[in-house]
Amino acid sequence: MEFKKQTNAIYYCDYHLVITTKYRKKVINQGLFEYFKIKLKEIRKYYPYLEIKECNHNQDHIHILISIPPKVSVGSVVRIIKSNTANKLKSKFDFLKQAYWGTESIWSKGYFVSTVGINQRIIENYIKNQTKEDSGQAKLDLG
Repeated sequence: MEFKKQTNAIYYCDYHLVITTKYRKKVINQGLFEYFKIKLKEIRKYYPYLEIKECNHNQDHIHILISIPPKVSVGSVVRIIKSNTANKLKSKFDFLKQAYWGTESIWSKGYFVSTVGINQRIIENYIKNQTKEDSGQAKLDLG
């Protein structure tokens, strides 16, 4: 586990995102997924504070493990990912134009998100033992 630093915050904010295809159509094959990962890396050029840690897929959805700083909303990151991949995927893969004619997006409106953080036991120990540290900033015992 690696903590990240900003000017006014030290954080560990990892999220499990799941974005699904519109109408849950089973359109994601290995070639499309590989191209999606390329486009995901390109997004990082413009949003370097995002860290994609893992990414995988099923035929109708994509899982992403991503680190997002606390100053950025999860919803805005999902919007960035969806909007920056949908048109590029449709222009690269003709079958998507047929599957989703009359609509710009290939992604459903919703998404799933779950935090992936430090477990409850570690937080409880941190709070119990914080007064034992000299500096007032106790370190988390991750072991």
